[in-house]
Amino acid sequence: MMRNLPAFTLAGYDKGRGKLTQALWFAVMNTVFMAWFCPARLRVALLRAFGARIGEGVLIRHRVRVLWPWKLTVGDHTWIGEGAWLLNLEPITLGANVCVSQEALLCTGSHDHRAADFRYRNAPITVEDGAWVAARATVLAGVTVGRHAVVAAGTTLHRDLPELTLHTADGRRPIPVPA
Repeated sequence: MMRNLPAFTLAGYDKGRGKLTQALWFAVMNTVFMAWFCPARLRVALLRAFGARIGEGVLIRHRVRVLWPWKLTVGDHTWIGEGAWLLNLEPITLGANVCVSQEALLCTGSHDHRAADFRYRNAPITVEDGAWVAARATVLAGVTVGRHAVVAAGTTLHRDLPELTLHTADGRRPIPVPA
């Protein structure tokens, strides 16, 4: 199929806020929020000020990117590691005690490769309580990571991962539960 990229439109994609709010967030994100000198408490406060729902005891390291804070929900005692990218064209929900490690990518947006106009094919992401998205792992649009599941470092997850399951480059296997 031949691509017709000039035919691409933003049809069906709602950014959720007006251009002024979007511009203000980009200014804050790129000057303060991502900076090494910004305290973690201030990062949480900035996200809340822009509409994110953030629980207690959340730790967000520097160089974290969040496209739209108003489309982000984070449960209690969750960690988001240095350089993580939450590309949330659609909502991202992180449960309690979740770890999103360094340079992990949670990407709610993609394109329909079957359509000549390359239209969006976006869907939300949910990471349930106690799950771990390890360093440089990628979670794609429409995926749910189950409770206490692990997305191993450097892997790509394109379909739901059941609770207590480890996803590696070699496949999936149950995570043993201590007696």
